[in-house]
Amino acid sequence: MSERRPEVNAPSSPVLDRVLKGSLCSGCGACATIAHGSVSMSYSKDGFLRPVQSGPVSPEQDRRIRQVCPGVGLQLPLDDRPQHLLWGPFLSMYSGHATDPNLRRLGSSGGVLSAVLTYLLDNGEIDQILQVAADPELKFANRTITVAECGDIAAAAGSRYAPSAPLADLEHHLASGQRFAFVGKPCDVAALQAMKVGDARIAERIPYLLSFFCAGVPSLAGAREILARMGVEEDEVTAFRYRGDGWPGMARADLRNGTHREMSYADSWGGILSRHVQFRCKICPDGIGSFADVVCADAWEADEKGYPRFEERDGVSLAVGRSVKGDVLLRRAVESGYLELSPFDPAGLSAIQPGQLSKRRFVLSRVLALKLLWKPVPAYRGFHLLRNAMSGGLRGNVRNFLGTVRRAFLGRL
Repeated sequence: MSERRPEVNAPSSPVLDRVLKGSLCSGCGACATIAHGSVSMSYSKDGFLRPVQSGPVSPEQDRRIRQVCPGVGLQLPLDDRPQHLLWGPFLSMYSGHATDPNLRRLGSSGGVLSAVLTYLLDNGEIDQILQVAADPELKFANRTITVAECGDIAAAAGSRYAPSAPLADLEHHLASGQRFAFVGKPCDVAALQAMKVGDARIAERIPYLLSFFCAGVPSLAGAREILARMGVEEDEVTAFRYRGDGWPGMARADLRNGTHREMSYADSWGGILSRHVQFRCKICPDGIGSFADVVCADAWEADEKGYPRFEERDGVSLAVGRSVKGDVLLRRAVESGYLELSPFDPAGLSAIQPGQLSKRRFVLSRVLALKLLWKPVPAYRGFHLLRNAMSGGLRGNVRNFLGTVRRAFLGRL
């Protein structure tokens, strides 16, 4: 089912029309920065952040949107870095945690991203962090914030399983003259990397791009379903945490009467939020943050069947240095005492990240199904789609192909 846009007096953007028609929007907000004043991000009726055009978009702006929009495509450079078929380009891979026990506990896994950000601020390599945190008005939603004090990093720690558009006001931050570390979803980072072409300020003022393994963006309907299962009304909630404060941490709603309600990660993500993920994420080849300098994930322990264990314990992060800059940053943070890291064998990653493994293997069959039905699809280059599909086996590819066709005919894209 395509997403509708409100009528505007100016001709609509061909690129935005195509992206929204195919339900290909990731919600990053890059188009709102490029066509500032004519495009803004707003919640759709099904609870996702989507571009709304209210004024003219020039041909040059439309061309620029086409260049950077993750809904149009992703092009990963095949450079001289080691290229892993499943896990993308990287120079180093570790497991470990922040040495600060507070950051380790509050982070979604081992607090590595929070510790790296603390290191960057402490050493004056950046002035601020550009990231996502809880919306003070709609507690389970997100807003984009800047953080300039190390003490505020912990307050924003933890995953936020709701829509976010951290690039929507990028021009404002670039104009500030400050140096930032950017933390965003893999698609946000990919769009920001693409925006560097033609805007030299980005490389200068955002020297570090950090991301995380992403299983997809749920709509606000997911959070509302969690609250309903908890028996909580929206206006009762004073704070909402999706994860963190433990590993994996509980979904927690703090209430006006001083009490709180909790739900396990297995129930909140596995039982509810994962069913509300936007369609673009289901055909994404880069839930693993291939465009970032540093990317982190959960370094789960696997059970006897090879499936991740979700019992509460001290958090452990997977930390991947994808660029030379990111590799050096991780090593410096270890040497300075901010992180404890040990080498991680990528051969063990398939067992603890089965969702990412499946997506890498079956993206091609899903995209081909959409092409067969004459649906708009993103153009992906540099992700070894064919080789990954071959490693997934005939049965798995056929199942994903037919499943996508079925969902398309039923209007469930």
